[in-house]
Amino acid sequence: MTDCIFCKIVAGEIPSYTVYEDDVVKAFLDISQGTPGHTLVIPKKHVPDLFAYDEDLAAAVFSRIPKIARAVKNSNPAIKGMNVINNNGKVAYQSVFHSHIHLIPRYSNDDDFKMIFKDNSGKYNDEKYRKIQQAIKDQLEDEQ
Repeated sequence: MTDCIFCKIVAGEIPSYTVYEDDVVKAFLDISQGTPGHTLVIPKKHVPDLFAYDEDLAAAVFSRIPKIARAVKNSNPAIKGMNVINNNGKVAYQSVFHSHIHLIPRYSNDDDFKMIFKDNSGKYNDEKYRKIQQAIKDQLEDEQ
């Protein structure tokens, strides 16, 4: 894509702080640095989001994540953990519509990065769970 900022980074038209690159992916520091070392891993091929991956691209991209994540973690002894995040769609906070995986190092509970998972289990009963379960299973059967 000609107007995609990540495609321009891959093409070398926009500089980046690249930490890893091969024929499939490019990993570079997120300019926002949610925490120090915050890295983005992108497929070099333009795909808008996870929903557009095929099995081969998914295997190729995601097989590289552990190696890059270990390198980020090992780059600083203060890193105690890491959030691995992939946002898909505007409603899910995707702001650049070229698929990317965030590797966000975690230093402590007070490192200024927050995620909130609300417990909505009180709104569900067995029937509601089974209805959602079946709808997903039906879609998986359609994929095969």
